[in-house]
This record gives sequence, structure tokens and C-alpha cells, in this order.
Amino acid sequence: MADDEPIVVVRADPSWALEFRELGGRLRAALDHVAVRIDHVGSTSVPGLDAKPVLDVQVSVAGLEPDAPFRAPLERLGFVYHAPNSDRTQRLFREPPGTRRIHVHVRAAGSFDEQLNLLFRDYLRRHPEARDEYAKVKRDLAERFRQDREGYVRAKEPAVWALLVRAHDWSQRTGWSPGPTDA
Repeated sequence: MADDEPIVVVRADPSWALEFRELGGRLRAALDHVAVRIDHVGSTSVPGLDAKPVLDVQVSVAGLEPDAPFRAPLERLGFVYHAPNSDRTQRLFREPPGTRRIHVHVRAAGSFDEQLNLLFRDYLRRHPEARDEYAKVKRDLAERFRQDREGYVRAKEPAVWALLVRAHDWSQRTGWSPGPTDA
């Protein structure tokens, strides 16, 4: 799926978890102790959530600079460093050319963005009504913004932030904290 391909949200696929498990193992072997955490995040990490068929992986590291400790192993696995990246809180790597779409988001361990992604995932995993509400928004917007990736992302933001407010409230009531790393 190239950046100019239409946005398509597909039915949830149980094989996404298996694909991540295999990929997570390869990432753990390559990154070893450099990766504080390796987690399946994004829509494909939520069972039952319709999604664009993109595996999103969050690799948490002690710090983003210098990047050689994580960049070199990821590049040896064939991942392509995606620079420049306007999001200063992460370093983005994309799938090896000719393979299925994968985004590897390298973030600082304990950072707001790292925690936010884990909270959002865990909230959707534990709240099927929120998951289904989000799936409907994504399907509707994929139809409306089929050829406009930036428009799709921007149009999703209000729904995502509304869900994050609910996730935050839930985290405060339950004492949520991230569980163990996925890989």
C-alpha cells in the first residue's frame, strides 16, 4: 500500500496478532536490551477492530539520540528509516521494500506518546463498545477520504481524542499501567 493508494479499512483479521508475534520475535532478537519494550499498537493490535492492514509496532528505547543503537539493527532487518519525520517524539521506520506494510515507531520509554499509545490500545481492547464506535468512524472516513490520507488522519482526530478522554478516565478509575512488553 503506497501513500497514494486508496484508504481501505478491512475487517479485523486474527492473523495480525500472529504476524506481530513473529515480527516481535525478530525485532527482540535484533534489538536485544536496546528495546526497553516492543509492543503491537495501532488498530491491528485490537482484536475485533476493523483497520487498514498496517502492522504498527512501538519500540521503546532509553532515548532517541544517538539513534545508532536502534537504527543499525532495524536497517539490518531491512526496515527503511523514514526521514525527515515531522513528529519529533519518534523515529519512524517502514517495511522492507516489497513486503507487507509495517510501521515501526521508535519512542522514548516512559514518554507521553509511548504511554498514550499503550493506553489507547488497552482501552479499546477492554471496551468493545468503544472499539466498535471507533471502527464505524474509521469505515465512514475511509469512504469519505478514500484518496486523501492527510484528510482521513485529520478527520479521525476528534474521535480519537474523545476516546482518549474516556480512556484517561478509565485509567484513573482502575489504576491502569502498561502490562509487560509484547515481545
